[in-house]
Amino acid sequence: MPTGPSSSTQDTQARQDAPPVRDACPACGETAFRTIFQCTDRLFATTDETFLIVECRRCRLLRLFPWPELRHLHRYYPPDYWFDPAASTADSLAQAWRRFVIRDHVRFVRGALRHLPQDARVLDVGCGGGLFLRELHLPEHCAFGLDFSLDAASVAWSSNGVPAACGALPRAPFRPASFGLITMFHVLEHLYDPGAYLTAARELLIPEGRLVLQVPNAGCWQLLIFGAAWNGLDVPRHLIDFRESDLEVLLDSTGFEIVRRKHFSLRDNPAGLASTLAPALDPMGRRVRRTPETPRMRLLKDAAYFLLVLASIPFTVLEAACRAGSTIMIEARRKP
Repeated sequence: MPTGPSSSTQDTQARQDAPPVRDACPACGETAFRTIFQCTDRLFATTDETFLIVECRRCRLLRLFPWPELRHLHRYYPPDYWFDPAASTADSLAQAWRRFVIRDHVRFVRGALRHLPQDARVLDVGCGGGLFLRELHLPEHCAFGLDFSLDAASVAWSSNGVPAACGALPRAPFRPASFGLITMFHVLEHLYDPGAYLTAARELLIPEGRLVLQVPNAGCWQLLIFGAAWNGLDVPRHLIDFRESDLEVLLDSTGFEIVRRKHFSLRDNPAGLASTLAPALDPMGRRVRRTPETPRMRLLKDAAYFLLVLASIPFTVLEAACRAGSTIMIEARRKP
C-alpha cells in the first residue's frame, strides 16, 4: 500500500494551502480509512502511478490517497487541457455545442442573480477561457474571472472579453464584500483545502451574497455501476470525491446555507458517462494524449463520441431524477 506523501512547503502560486496533516481526512482529521478502489490516470495518462480512493472510517468522506505533493501537482495538469481552440471546422462545431450545453449553467446562475441587486458583480473561480461568463451577458463592469492558469486568464481576456486574474482565491486581489455572486464549477474537488476557498468566498460576498458551485457527485449511480472506471474520479486531479451530504456539512461549517440544488447538467452528465464508457473517444483526452489520427479518423471519432453523448442522455436524466446524478450543482446564500 502506498504511504502518505510528505508535507510540502507553501507555494505562493499554488492552487490552495495544503492542510497540516496530509494523510488525514480533510473533513474530520481521522487518519484511519478503508480502501475502495485502486486507480491511475485513465483519461489523460499523465502518469502510470497508482493511487487509491479511500473512505474515512469516521465521516466516510472519499478522497485520493496518497495526495500528490504540491510541488508535483503540475505534472497531472496537461497544458491547455481546460479549453479547445477553434482551429478547424470540427473545433468550431465543438465550441458551438459547448455554448449550447452551458446554457444549463447560465439559467441556474441567473436564478441566483434574481435575488441580488441589479448591478451585483459576479466572480467565476476557475474560469478557464471565460466562456461561461461571456454567455451570462453581464455588463462589462460586473463579470470577473479567476484562474490558477495564466494561459486560461489570458484566453478569457483575449477570446471572450472577460477580465480575469491569475491566482488562488484565498489570496485573490479583491476587497471584501466585492461580489454579489461567486461561482465555482468543478473547482472544490481539485483543492487540498476546499474550506479555505469557501471561507474566502464568504469574505468576498456582500451580506446577501450567493454562492453557486458544482462538483462530481460520488453518490451517483455511475460510481456504483462503474466503480474505479467512473470518469468523475479523474485520478489524480480530483483530491476529494464529494457526496451531497459532504457538501452540506462543508457549506454549513464555512458560513453558508443551501437554498437550491440540481443533480443534472446537460454539459457534464451525459459527456461524463460517454467518457466513462469510451475514454479513448473523449476529444479532450485524445488531444492531451496527442493520439495520432488523420483528419478523417478524428472526424469519425468525434462523431462517435457525440452519438455516445446523445445516447447517454436518457440514463443521466433518470439518475438525476432520482437525486443520484453524476454531478450536483448548489446555490447557497451567505449566513448572517
